[in-house]
Amino acid sequence: MAAGGGRPESSVALLAIDLGVGVRAAFTTRGGGFSTGPWDGLDLAVHVGDDPVAVARNRSLVEHSIGAPIAWADQAHGADAFVVTTPPADLLSPVARADALVTGLDDVALGVLVADCVPVLLADATAGVVAAIHAGRRGLVAGVVQSAVAAMRDLGAAPDRIRSTIGPSVCGACYEVPAEMCDEVSRLVPAARAETSWGTPSLDLPGAVAAVLGACGVRGVQRVEACTMTDPRFYSHRRSAHHAEPTGRFAGVIRLAGVSPRS
Repeated sequence: MAAGGGRPESSVALLAIDLGVGVRAAFTTRGGGFSTGPWDGLDLAVHVGDDPVAVARNRSLVEHSIGAPIAWADQAHGADAFVVTTPPADLLSPVARADALVTGLDDVALGVLVADCVPVLLADATAGVVAAIHAGRRGLVAGVVQSAVAAMRDLGAAPDRIRSTIGPSVCGACYEVPAEMCDEVSRLVPAARAETSWGTPSLDLPGAVAAVLGACGVRGVQRVEACTMTDPRFYSHRRSAHHAEPTGRFAGVIRLAGVSPRS
């Protein structure tokens, strides 16, 4: 039974991603889960006002699907990358304050939470190193993508072997920002400059992440062409703010699959 006697047993709807042999990677959606109200579905965040019992049940569902306990971070919109060397203590406690997680372990998965920011999953299957990045506007400018790639290199990964996927996030056609902010970000990351579909300044964060990855030497860059502002499968902070409501968070998750997923 569900937490609190609510919903019955649930499942999750994942977007599976191919990042090489021996790697399991996916992006969650709102599909499945035990959260209700404005968080309805598979909310995975403990900081947005949702029932922590429901969030724990939701995280347990994703762990079951990915086949390993998931390490989560206390995300701060910064550039810190943390190397995970042990499985997490429990379902809800973060392993570090960081915006990128990296590991060479095959008995732990990595997860990052988003609701318009860019989730990025990376893997060097040959070296046995994976990473998950939360890349918002501030983290992108601070250099979180570069930090994650550098941490992977320290564990033996080679940038030209790394395969990566940029997950669902707000697109440049929807992410309107003040002209001053567009100029400020674009001075540091020129590929971020964009224009909304109605002709005002905006930021193309997924495009900017792709450009930064390329500058780091990462060649195998894929994108999930889904905008969280317009695709109801995903949580969107900006979309929910228009209705003055809170919202949940979906995730990018990745692991080295040394064993078969738990059944």
